[in-house]
Amino acid sequence: MMEAYILEWLNLLLRWAHLIVGIAWIGSSFYFVWLDLNLNVPPRDPEDEGVAGDLWAVHGGGFYHAQKYKVAPGELPKPLHWFKWEAYTTWLTGFALLVLMYYVNADIYLVDKAVADITGAMAVWISLGFILASWIIYDLLCRTGWNDVWIGLAGFLFLVAAIYFISHLFSGRGAYIQIGSMLGTIMVANVLMVIIPGQRELVQAKQRGEEPDPLPGIRANQRSVHNNYLTLPVLFVMLSHHYPMTYGHEYGWLLLIAIFSAGVLIRHFFNLRNQGRAAPVLIVIALLILILAAFIAALKSRAIPDREAATSSAQPVEPVSFSQLQHVIVQRCNICHSAEPDHPTAPVAPNGVMFDTPEQIRQWAQRIHDRTVSNRTMPLANLTQMTDEERRLVDRWYMAGAGVE
Repeated sequence: MMEAYILEWLNLLLRWAHLIVGIAWIGSSFYFVWLDLNLNVPPRDPEDEGVAGDLWAVHGGGFYHAQKYKVAPGELPKPLHWFKWEAYTTWLTGFALLVLMYYVNADIYLVDKAVADITGAMAVWISLGFILASWIIYDLLCRTGWNDVWIGLAGFLFLVAAIYFISHLFSGRGAYIQIGSMLGTIMVANVLMVIIPGQRELVQAKQRGEEPDPLPGIRANQRSVHNNYLTLPVLFVMLSHHYPMTYGHEYGWLLLIAIFSAGVLIRHFFNLRNQGRAAPVLIVIALLILILAAFIAALKSRAIPDREAATSSAQPVEPVSFSQLQHVIVQRCNICHSAEPDHPTAPVAPNGVMFDTPEQIRQWAQRIHDRTVSNRTMPLANLTQMTDEERRLVDRWYMAGAGVE
């Protein structure tokens, strides 16, 4: 059990660190894109002819005057701050979490035998391959010379194909985190492989006393804008494990595409708004997409037993006693959800949910039904081999009022 406690604390500390540095990266990214879109062009009061735009702002009780140069200032200032470690540490902590949660426990979190008959080791190698391939394909698209509209369309089609394929290869939860890992890797690789090298070329040219080539800066700005549009989809994936109604649904891949599309439209709305171009229709479209996603999520999942067929049968539905239900809970759920869990990955009951007493079972009746019947996301990876008949039993018990007498 000590090993499980250590892993839990590693998970907590890594997740906290990932959140801290992620906020720093996203915050700086959002700010600089906002700054670019709000610059006064031409500048109101340029210090020299090389200034492309400026902005006056007030924040925290002080006034600020920001300027952006067309290429570079006449003389490099000291010190010159580089925004890179926010991105690097976000990816490093995120990848460490991926290894700790999903690779070490691949048989639980990545593999679902009902989806694809693969081993945990195979799932890890496939995951790494997709992460690498996603960056290569995206980078090649950016190097085609196409404009951003065509790059965006081609990238979206690739993402749709990847979501569909991966959702039919990994568990629902694993597929979502895999897509998020791919997009997060694209974002940090943009910083590491394009944005920082482009900035370095500008700085080195000034240090040599040469006039910098503007092309590296233009390419870096393009990748920075791409990162800006990927941010909201990646943030959703970070939260998605709290919502099994999405990843656990039969059409979880379609829900992910819909939510990603809404996130991109919302980001585009704010980018246009920051340029003084109102486009409320984008928010309307995003809301309609989310409403459609909610409607799809409400449709019958592949996991729900065939209640209609059972109720229409000539045979009456046999009532379920609480003792029958409790036997299933003890056999299939109490390995984790009890005051003293037996599973090595659960030193304590996940989220404090325990099924040791009739009162506790009744308290969590709706969640038991949601997770075992509506979404079929529990037991996790069906480690305890809960049968369809047992899921139907839970369904009948819940629909009859979830009694404990």
